[in-house]
Order: sequence, then C-alpha cells, then structure tokens
Amino acid sequence: MRVRHAIFIVPVILIAFGLTLFFFSAPITVADASVVKGEGVNISEMQRSIKNLPVEKFRDMTFVFSD
Repeated sequence: MRVRHAIFIVPVILIAFGLTLFFFSAPITVADASVVKGEGVNISEMQRSIKNLPVEKFRDMTFVFSD
C-alpha cells in the first residue's frame, strides 16, 4: 500500500513543480535602447581636471637589456 502511495505522490510532486516553473518563471525581457538617454563626454572638463590627478613616479626598465 505504501508503494502505491509513493508511485502516486512522486509524479504529482514533479508535475506540480513543473507547473510552478512554467507559470511563475521570470518573464523574458528585451532591452530597449530608446529608454537610455545618451550623454556625451565633456572633453574640456576632462582636460581641466587632468591636472589634479595624483602622479606616481616609477623607474621604467622595459627596454633595458643586460649583456
């Protein structure tokens, strides 16, 4: 009798799980490019603020070859 209950309950659980995945899955969305507002880069602002950047000095030994 318990085997019949297990044979009946397991498919019911699987079917219920499959239906919940089908009905409650996240909807597929498509990106809409018209929503994004394009803003340009202000070059003059970048050139003014580039003087305020911190500078780190290092010794570049890239093209030094030993004989």
